Amino acid sequence: MKVKNSALTLDATDLEILEALQNDARQTYTAIGKRLGIAHSTVYDRIKRMEQYGVIEKYTAIIDTDKIGAKNITALMTVFTDPKESERVAEKLCEAPQVLEVYTSLSEELLIIAKVVAESQESLHTFIANSVAPLPGVLRIRTSIVTKKFKEARFSMVNDPKS
Repeated sequence: MKVKNSALTLDATDLEILEALQNDARQTYTAIGKRLGIAHSTVYDRIKRMEQYGVIEKYTAIIDTDKIGAKNITALMTVFTDPKESERVAEKLCEAPQVLEVYTSLSEELLIIAKVVAESQESLHTFIANSVAPLPGVLRIRTSIVTKKFKEARFSMVNDPKS
């Protein structure tokens, strides 16, 4: 990894290390080094630098909620806002524990798209009616309840769209 004018440039080895971590973040530096043909100390140094510069934000466990019996519903909420208030509305949505993701989109209108989880349709309705609809600048809300999940993934070096 090179840093020039506060811009980071990752080389092929850095990218291979990131891919290895995304496949299994619990593997040892030695295992990654063997797979890539480099010393474990090189792997360690590169990972620490990528952590230091924020390339690697955190390590986490991905939990299959169905397998632990958590029965939640997921909804995609589109919030149409007054353009002057959209940032404030998006920031307020980020504070709610029910909201997993928040995006803004500029098409013919400025809108906010949020992924929301709730215990039931009733609790989803209560959250929208009491916490989202009253926010200053909210013009209207369209909610789509997810009925079947086909794919849910995070960015991965393996499925990088540039490849």
